[in-house]
Amino acid sequence: MTFRRLSFLVTGLLTALAITACSAPGTRVVLLPQPDGKPSAVIVSTGSGEETLSEPFQRATTKAHARGAPVVDKADPTRVEAENKTLFELMPPPSQRFTVYFEANETTLTPASQRALNEALAAAQARSGGEIVVTGHTDTVGTVAHNDELSSVRAAQVRQIFVDRGFQPQRVEAVGRGERELAIQTGDEVPEPRNRRVTIEVR
Repeated sequence: MTFRRLSFLVTGLLTALAITACSAPGTRVVLLPQPDGKPSAVIVSTGSGEETLSEPFQRATTKAHARGAPVVDKADPTRVEAENKTLFELMPPPSQRFTVYFEANETTLTPASQRALNEALAAAQARSGGEIVVTGHTDTVGTVAHNDELSSVRAAQVRQIFVDRGFQPQRVEAVGRGERELAIQTGDEVPEPRNRRVTIEVR
């Protein structure tokens, strides 16, 4: 769970997980849902009391010079978006994730992965100034050291495809995770095709 604490005077402003709207002297904090649907929470503290917001569109309200904890209720999502239209328009689109697969113990993409790679390239091209994180993985066949190297090579190969298509190198990060983050849990020395992969996150 993404969890943050806010300690502020009643004139404070939150810009990370919540938005503020002032219809009267004081501060109103609304917890927005995460784009990926993961739970999040924020503690709103006034110095003389605090409340935790842990559900989307929960709202904490403080009044100027008032003592005690913020008052918590539920905001209307439609109204929040209507009253803060500009802020919502400025929010970046949610990240997109794509997966391509490799032949056993190789750096060669499977034929079926070309479509996913093309979709990732198109998504990245449509997101001006975004970042691309390429993470290589392997199955459990071979030594840990070998798989670390193999995953790094796979990730670097996919990264190079993006660079060759005109993406600035500093926008494309490549890392190898070896067999540490299996998509399908297996024992050692198991040739699982779904673990021989590179994930591409466009954000």
